[in-house]
Amino acid sequence: MSLLEWMMLVALAIVWAGTFFFAEIAVAEIPPITIAFLRVSGAALVLLLILKFLGVSMPRDGRVWAGLFCMGLLNNAIPFSLIFWAQTELTSGLASILNAMMPFFTVIAAHFLTRDERITRLRVLGVILGIFGVAVLIGTPAGGPIWAQILILLAGVSYAFASIFGKRFAQLGVQPMATATGQVIASAIILLPFALIAEQPWNNTFPSAPVIWAMIGMVTLSTAFAYFLYFRILSTAGATNIALVTLLIPPFAVLLGIIFLHESLTQQQLAGMLIITVGLIFIDGRVFQ
Repeated sequence: MSLLEWMMLVALAIVWAGTFFFAEIAVAEIPPITIAFLRVSGAALVLLLILKFLGVSMPRDGRVWAGLFCMGLLNNAIPFSLIFWAQTELTSGLASILNAMMPFFTVIAAHFLTRDERITRLRVLGVILGIFGVAVLIGTPAGGPIWAQILILLAGVSYAFASIFGKRFAQLGVQPMATATGQVIASAIILLPFALIAEQPWNNTFPSAPVIWAMIGMVTLSTAFAYFLYFRILSTAGATNIALVTLLIPPFAVLLGIIFLHESLTQQQLAGMLIITVGLIFIDGRVFQ
């Protein structure tokens, strides 16, 4: 990747790390699917305003919109709901570490579903290390229930398929901003009935000021701005490279949790994060060239 792409990747890691921090605050008062809906619907409004300002038009092709609904399901509706549900039981730091398994799933999916991102011996070793790192993390005494940790891993699988699927929009000539906007619009439409029927958010008390600010941060920084960066990098660097953003997310998320949420990182969790990090380095392979 170029220097500019690496700079965007770091910026993306920082704002996405904030997602776990913001979510940890929000889940105390707002149900998880409702958080997911508020996140994508708010981001859709922000991105539509930006598109209007930039003079970028949304696609009108029905096939493109069908793809955007599929992308919204894989990249937003499913993983957001699973992660926020899991964070009702997990710390933001542990959730971010488990989410770092996404590149391992992406490597496997890309090998079978693409022609230009084949698996190598180094990547096989990286996947093995990733599995070992998760084995260290799963069942961590202070980490929360196993089912919540598994939900994070399932979210990573959904993200992996989204990374592969998302490459087609650049090939169709859809601008990154339009792709980001279209997928959050689609995911908001998908999530709305589930939030209304399953969680009946009108029965909850009005959220406090910290939760409102957390949702504003999640919408503007961790979604609207983040997805512009995401599709911009994906269109030029490929699915496996964009997946490396999760290598950078856990340290920022853990740091935010420790400083502002008074979370702690156990030795077992630190060991699991380090093992997964080494696995990601093997997947990247650049240090061995």
